[in-house]
Amino acid sequence: QVLLVESGGGLVQAGGSLRLSCAASARTFSSYAVGWFRQAPDKEREFVAAINWSGESTYYADSVTGRFTISRDNAENTVYLQMNSLKPEDTAVYYCAADPRRVGASLLWYDYDYWGQGTQVTVSS
Repeated sequence: QVLLVESGGGLVQAGGSLRLSCAASARTFSSYAVGWFRQAPDKEREFVAAINWSGESTYYADSVTGRFTISRDNAENTVYLQMNSLKPEDTAVYYCAADPRRVGASLLWYDYDYWGQGTQVTVSS
């Protein structure tokens, strides 16, 4: 079992930045792919970004490409999501998730076994 804890959410004006963190309880986290997903009120959960276990491969939704950067520090069992040039439409609860089985990283939420509790990101216009 892996416990994931997100942090770093908050309220920011449009154009601002936030950095989300996803800290894991298990050292085996360094061998897991990790994804960030978000869910806005009355909307389905959507893929944001993902990174493979080594950090060599990253994937982004079209809506965040060029603005968000996913990275990881396996020595610290932590994955980050740097979010720049934030827009009101980025407002959502952001979740990190871990997949222990794949060499790469999936863009599909149901491929992930472990989930954090989520952190709220609110971007004001």
